[in-house]
Amino acid sequence: MNVLTYDRGTLILKTDFLISDLLNIFRFDERINAYRCYAYHYSRVLKIFEKIDLEIEDNVLDLVKCNWNIRKNISLRGYQSEAIDAWFKNDCKGIIVLPTGTGKTRIALAILSKLMEPTLIVVPTIELMKQWYNKIQAFFNVPIGFYGGGKKNIRCITIATYDSAYINIEFLGNKFKLIVFDEVHHLPSPGYRQIAEMSAAPYRLGLTATPEREDNLHLDLNTLVGEIVYSRRVSEFPRKYLAEYRIETIRVKLSEEERKLYLENMEKYRRYLEKHNLRLRSIRDFEKIIMKSGLDREAREAILAWHNARKIAFNAVAKIDILKEILSKHRGDRILIFTENNEVVRKISTNLLIPEISYKTDDKEREKILSGFKKGLINVIITSRVLEEGIDVPDANVAIILSGTGSKREFIQRLGRILRPKDGKQAVLYEIITSGTKEIRVSRRRRKI
Repeated sequence: MNVLTYDRGTLILKTDFLISDLLNIFRFDERINAYRCYAYHYSRVLKIFEKIDLEIEDNVLDLVKCNWNIRKNISLRGYQSEAIDAWFKNDCKGIIVLPTGTGKTRIALAILSKLMEPTLIVVPTIELMKQWYNKIQAFFNVPIGFYGGGKKNIRCITIATYDSAYINIEFLGNKFKLIVFDEVHHLPSPGYRQIAEMSAAPYRLGLTATPEREDNLHLDLNTLVGEIVYSRRVSEFPRKYLAEYRIETIRVKLSEEERKLYLENMEKYRRYLEKHNLRLRSIRDFEKIIMKSGLDREAREAILAWHNARKIAFNAVAKIDILKEILSKHRGDRILIFTENNEVVRKISTNLLIPEISYKTDDKEREKILSGFKKGLINVIITSRVLEEGIDVPDANVAIILSGTGSKREFIQRLGRILRPKDGKQAVLYEIITSGTKEIRVSRRRRKI
């Protein structure tokens, strides 16, 4: 007799003979005298048994009891329906890639209404948990559970942060038929990937505007969630769905003192690379130097020099003058300022009296600032990455990037903050970069959006 059960994120198969098709999935566990593998192989294992017409006693899923009640139908745009059809045709697995503001959450909710199965939704932040809760309540009258922010309750639809899902996946892994990964590009990172690996959920949906990662771990998403089944770029959308926008790149120069320090630090970093015959072809090559810096003083000094040069380029004094000009030009507009460094956030916030949101901002203060922004009581916010993804800021129409334009994902996420339609008003993104530094070369490498 073949018996399949779930055990803390793994599948246990008790069988008298392991067929060849399962040899590359299961490993024999002598402690229990049975075969074991990660739970995400569940649907694949069932298909193999079905294919060879072999009986199996399936005791894996212990689903949350659900009583579905839909409050109102979910209206969809054409491309949203296309994305849903593509996902269902791919055996209810895969990733949907759409720009911010084009209704990825609505797509997920429409899928929920069609499946009506116990669902786990995994999100990066507490703010996103709240946003998903509000949107689910608008369309469904079902119990909603939370894992995150100090709460632990499991319901028909359960929303969890990546951190909480990672910690509790051994328990949650067989309770849901569908698992939704919002901002799915977070998933392949070490640790978080176990949420997918240790879940038996046969239906998997990934949502993101930017699947690519600089470490190339996004390639693992094919296995963890499924392939990209539907994708459209910002430039492919008609203006009725996204705001008209323009991107202005403004170049500034380093002061004489800044330029001297920048060149000194870059030269020190380059000398280290040349001395050790090192070539940086990918982010992993750079990570190897960082690993060496823990024990090698010379490597540590080279990394410090690189960091100092980067900081000088990102935070050139001339950028502040340009920032003041832009703020004056857009007086009365809703403006988001993005910068890499929390120290710069605090400095600008203090000197220009602009409310700040950083990782140090507590939940109560953050909510107060965002509420004031949405109501028009606050017109400008400065942040260091915190508002790059997930936060719904529909009224912003100007974004200013002072630093941190290195990755395509960062840039698209920041642009996405201002792309929701606003009564025909054109949105504008200013990218302020420092001439004669690596910052400008990085900006040129950005691909089409």
